[in-house]
Amino acid sequence: MSSTTLTHSEKPIETPGTRTLDMKLEAVVIPVSDAARSKQFYEGLGWRLDGDFVVGDTFRAMQFTPPGSPASIHFGTGITQAAPGSASGLFLIVSDIDAARAELIGHGVEVSEVFHRAGPGKPALSGRHPERQSYSSYATFKDPDGNEWLLQEVTTRLPGRVDSNTTGYASVADLAAAMWRAGLAHGEHEKRSGGQRDENWPDWYAEYMVAEQAGKPLPL
Repeated sequence: MSSTTLTHSEKPIETPGTRTLDMKLEAVVIPVSDAARSKQFYEGLGWRLDGDFVVGDTFRAMQFTPPGSPASIHFGTGITQAAPGSASGLFLIVSDIDAARAELIGHGVEVSEVFHRAGPGKPALSGRHPERQSYSSYATFKDPDGNEWLLQEVTTRLPGRVDSNTTGYASVADLAAAMWRAGLAHGEHEKRSGGQRDENWPDWYAEYMVAEQAGKPLPL
């Protein structure tokens, strides 16, 4: 969620109507002038190349996926009439803005200094948010055509941002971290149960991990 739609409400925003069909953002088209140059740039970032489809001399489509992202980007030749470099406001969500910035610089990318905003529509201020408020710290970088990416640090999701009816992890590291936290909590659960081994620990892990991601009360 971008800073322009940030809400400080303590309650989830209700969406009218009945949910009938998932609509998952799959890919965003990035307008570029040189497909080969762009391929080299995004490969240099460590993004995964999912496909490179060439049809004659007039069409080429490539798909890249950022690490841990459920959505991808498309670019190439003959796939959009948008002016190269005209894309902006492309949000990349990271858990540590300084670490993400350092990693990009390590790949040879020119990245802006970290800045923050005190709230939606507020002016940009130097440095990370002093309280490390989620959704409030940023840095920017551009690809060779000038398409602009915005790093946004998110440490805690807004209420309702995660669908309580589904559970998913963006990467192996995310899943491993969730299992590690569940393991620690389960150890305390066994202590409260008299130190007896819990034969149903897989069920307890599953309940804990789903509740944690959905923001629901955690099992004891």
